[in-house]
Amino acid sequence: MQTGSDRKVKIAVRGLDLFYGDFQALKSIDMDVAANKVTALIGPSGCGKSTFLKTLNRMNDLVENVRITGSVQLDGEEIYKDVDVVDLRKRVGMVFQKPNPFPMSIYENVAYGPKIHGIRKKADLDEIVEHSLRAAALWDEVCDRLHKSALGISGGQQQRLCIARTLATEPEVLLMDEPTSALDPISTLKIEDLCESLKQDYTILIVTHNMQQAGRISDKTAFFLLGDLVEFGSTEQIFNKPKEMKTERYITGRFG
Repeated sequence: MQTGSDRKVKIAVRGLDLFYGDFQALKSIDMDVAANKVTALIGPSGCGKSTFLKTLNRMNDLVENVRITGSVQLDGEEIYKDVDVVDLRKRVGMVFQKPNPFPMSIYENVAYGPKIHGIRKKADLDEIVEHSLRAAALWDEVCDRLHKSALGISGGQQQRLCIARTLATEPEVLLMDEPTSALDPISTLKIEDLCESLKQDYTILIVTHNMQQAGRISDKTAFFLLGDLVEFGSTEQIFNKPKEMKTERYITGRFG
């Protein structure tokens, strides 16, 4: 099993175990997540990808009977000991599988987080909203209807709005849990292009079932199976010269 190494490690995971009651969902995971890279998490359904993703911003804290041991460090700080959970979720934002805009205007969706964190001045909010929508490649499509309901735009636009909403709180890390699985091919391509541009400023982890997508957009790939991190390395190496037979069988479609 490879941990992978880079000069600048944003998130360092060591010996991470996670239990739901008596069931062990993650088994001694070691991984270094590189800053300003896209890391894809692949593997069959129920293998621990999304569970692992949610350990990185403590979303699993909300699940009953969860027990987590091991170390997860964000810039050298233990997120389960040294970091306030509200601060953590500001620094580590999450985009879910299905677009989930709030039932309010496009503007208010993006301004929501900054307002919670105390920003009230309209000029400041205007600037954040425009900057975030531009970063999510959505500004040109919605700038003339900012004060109309976010529920009136297409699914692909809603997902990019959710990304803009996450960016508005100035996170350092973006977690994406199958962000394109509910979208059409054109919208999917826009999100993939977006990941490429966003990694200049953010560290991105993306769970995907789509092998082609992982190959197109990620710098690193982690293959999970039954709670184990089987192999982790550069995407080129994982797809072209996997070291583990299980990885090769999954990549070539022989199981999963």
